[in-house]
Amino acid sequence: MRFLYTLALRLALPLILLRLWWRGRREPGYRRSIGERFGRYAGKLAERRDRVLWIHAVSVGEARAAAPLVRALEAAHPDHAILITCTTAAGREAIRQVYGETVLSSYLPYDFSGAVQRFLEHFRPRLGILMETEVWPNLVEACARLRVPVLLANARMSEKSARGYARFPGLSRPAFAALSLVCAQSEADAARLRALGAPRVEVTGNLKFDATPDARQLEQGRAWRAKIGRPVVLLASTRDGEERMLLEVFPPGPELIVVVPRHPQRFDEVAGLADSRRTKKPFPGEKERVHLGDTMGEMAFYLGACDVAVIGGSFVPLGGQNLIEALAAGTPVVCGPSMFNFAEATRLAVEAGAAVQSADVASAVQLVDRLLKEPQKRSDMSKAGRRLCEMHRGATDRHIAACRQLLEPATNRNPSPTRP
Repeated sequence: MRFLYTLALRLALPLILLRLWWRGRREPGYRRSIGERFGRYAGKLAERRDRVLWIHAVSVGEARAAAPLVRALEAAHPDHAILITCTTAAGREAIRQVYGETVLSSYLPYDFSGAVQRFLEHFRPRLGILMETEVWPNLVEACARLRVPVLLANARMSEKSARGYARFPGLSRPAFAALSLVCAQSEADAARLRALGAPRVEVTGNLKFDATPDARQLEQGRAWRAKIGRPVVLLASTRDGEERMLLEVFPPGPELIVVVPRHPQRFDEVAGLADSRRTKKPFPGEKERVHLGDTMGEMAFYLGACDVAVIGGSFVPLGGQNLIEALAAGTPVVCGPSMFNFAEATRLAVEAGAAVQSADVASAVQLVDRLLKEPQKRSDMSKAGRRLCEMHRGATDRHIAACRQLLEPATNRNPSPTRP
């Protein structure tokens, strides 16, 4: 089955290259470092060869979610280099913003056997950590063959994704079986991953609960809100089509609506719906209704600046965006019906009284309107969100313990001639 999968990838290569070029029209990062996507990494060598810890974070969300784990690994293994790979241009930029020059960064190659082999031979990682759902058949097979232990970290598996993997057991089961260890976010995620063939699964909680919002940005956001002098609603990490869908339902009112799209390449598109944008006019006028947050890496600012946050990606069938960052900032949360990527966190937040989930766009806007009129309710939700995050901290320590399990046997092994 893996042979047919690899053959299909090779046949799709012209389309893959065309897609890179096409996406590069709006995001130039897709036209850079193309060699890395095929395992060509000239000049990118760690100073500490044989002491590289590799983390794959496919895009922005995973790159930011990995931050507590990366910092803990740096503290626990100061003699190792940290390599973070990604797949998207936005993810590459997020790595630069969050980690600067403290880590190595590159694109992970496409899942061609030769490309992943070159990647492993070049960087020679002692441990591979795949964030959340990134299980690639040829990649994990090569790691197993070359004796690179692989941890699936902060793992989540929705019912929909599990059904998709189960349709191709000849391909998916060997891939999950090749994982050395899985750290699942919840018992439900763990059960689905075991059913797919993962041999060792531990429930360690969600790393996102260990992330701390930038205190300086939060304070700047609160000062911005005070200067605005009227209620502020944040549409956070919205996806294609959601902005118009939500804005059309909001009734006229005194509140300012700040829209922050999930992907920066959509800033110019969404600007057509706004009266002003942050990069050109940091403080919107009194009569302006919609303000575009067209900056990267400032979500803590926007969360500090708003009275209520509406979570994007939840009004279209995409599974929602991260609501935990808003909870940690003490921001009351309203989300839509599609939150399957954050199902456990959403359930916990709703039960704790830190978030409310709506059935559709119209009811979400009604909930926002109600919350803007109830300051005590917002205060209670704010406190509940912070309490919830505090209660569920600790996933980082459990992940570090899992990494230690996988690294200790490697320390005691004699170098293998098959190891890169």
